[in-house]
Amino acid sequence: MDVLSELIGLARLRPAVDVHCLLGGRFSVGHEPTSRGVMPFHLVLGGECVIELEGGRRVELQSGDILLLTRGSAHSIVNRHPSGATTNLVIEAGPLMQRRTVGVAADVDLLCGHFDYDAKASGLLLDTLPDVVRVSLTGQQSDVRLASIVGILKDETARDLPGSLTIMASMSLALLAMALRNAGPDVAGLPGLMKDFRLSKAVSAMLQDASRPWTLEELADISAISRATFARHFRAASGMTVGEFLTEFRMTKAADLLTRGSYPVAEVAEAVGYDSEAAFGRAFRRSRGTTPSKFRHSAAGSRS
Repeated sequence: MDVLSELIGLARLRPAVDVHCLLGGRFSVGHEPTSRGVMPFHLVLGGECVIELEGGRRVELQSGDILLLTRGSAHSIVNRHPSGATTNLVIEAGPLMQRRTVGVAADVDLLCGHFDYDAKASGLLLDTLPDVVRVSLTGQQSDVRLASIVGILKDETARDLPGSLTIMASMSLALLAMALRNAGPDVAGLPGLMKDFRLSKAVSAMLQDASRPWTLEELADISAISRATFARHFRAASGMTVGEFLTEFRMTKAADLLTRGSYPVAEVAEAVGYDSEAAFGRAFRRSRGTTPSKFRHSAAGSRS
């Protein structure tokens, strides 16, 4: 399995489409901060708007842009070119809730939703990303398939057909994967590692064989660069050292095995590169704040 698919699977991302917005005139739609484990997103299907964040930061969005708020920051949606008096907002119930302004043409067609995720298994996927990630899905440099998916989503919001919510949710997850894959060079974290061909080879090797006792020299050889250059580039791209990245992946993989299966703790330890169950237990407790056995018991209790 490729790196991005592996980490999305481990994070257990569950997409949901919340509301379809058709907004015009002078409007402001506020969003409270979300708890950890919930990542809001906004996808502009047409027109343009501005996302205002705390501290006065403004992010301009136009048709085909997706915005991910990886820390669930409080924000407001406002018109990029407000005019006239403040417009009234109405909410219409239905399979997909709609929020629209009254008496004015829409300046923005916006799909708002969120991703629920396992906060203890998302570190490598989300924690190294900036608080706000904006990606253009329909620009000249973007994959043409992104524009096609955006077009299908826009069609589904307009037609209210059976299965539309399921289709929109599934496509939102596809858009997230493609957005991270197409993120610009200014987006650090996993996108930075994937875009560097040399580093991505080493990352793939680590994820495909987490049980191997990897050394910096071996990973640098896979990337065909010197050890010092590899370590420096890896940290610059990901915000983590190679050792931190590998340990976090091993603990995330271990948590997944403990949660999904009935493998003995010793087998889980071996699968993620620990010869000693005791050494694995200490590493897991440092990372997750509890022992492997208690973690498994807690996960089983939350599912029952």
